[in-house]
Amino acid sequence: MNLNQLLKSLLAFPKETEWVEFKHNNDNPEDIGEYLSALSNSAALHGKEGGYLVWGIEDGTHKVVGTTVQPRLRKIGNEELENWLAHNLSPRVDFRFHEFDHEGQRVVLLRVQPALASPVSFKGTEWIRVGGVKKKLKEHPGKEKELWLVLARLNFEKGIAVQEVTGDEVLALLDYPKYFELSGQGLPAGRSGILERLGVDRLIVPRGTDIFDITNLGAILFAKQLSEFGTLARRHFA
Repeated sequence: MNLNQLLKSLLAFPKETEWVEFKHNNDNPEDIGEYLSALSNSAALHGKEGGYLVWGIEDGTHKVVGTTVQPRLRKIGNEELENWLAHNLSPRVDFRFHEFDHEGQRVVLLRVQPALASPVSFKGTEWIRVGGVKKKLKEHPGKEKELWLVLARLNFEKGIAVQEVTGDEVLALLDYPKYFELSGQGLPAGRSGILERLGVDRLIVPRGTDIFDITNLGAILFAKQLSEFGTLARRHFA
């Protein structure tokens, strides 16, 4: 990951988004924990690959001014900040601090994974971003309902419709030419190229040498005959 390029892309937004927050030096641990919850939930809600908290940026102007924040040296009692944050988040989500120089100024970027199975809470409270403001999720039932719907859809799409089929079975079950047509991609020349592309876009999941699972997303969107999936599922679980 090119951190300088990532920062430039975040700074290009005309204002803070619901999945990006800029700060100068404020590194209050409770505040960071609440932002991790809010940014993770907001990233999931908006279909983003991550939420970001960035220190060293002047609020409003997005000018890079540098920061004195040192998260890797910060402790809460005898516990390192990262560990303290991790065990206060539920469910656990991946987050990373990155420290680097940008145009001669020191910057700290915290990236958090989007919520996956359920909204992320910090110390038992779930947070969300409303505009550029951090709010308790329970205070915004509309956003809470929308987030749960998004998470339910994502988890369904990643679920497995049928397990352990061969590459030839994948190509027989899925209308892959239609997939490439609708996605605006050229049809790869060979069988392996087709299967690789279906895997990248999460329509199938490789499980071994020429063995694949077909996801619910692949089945619902591109099955030639959905009834065949029920027959295959019964065969594998019999």
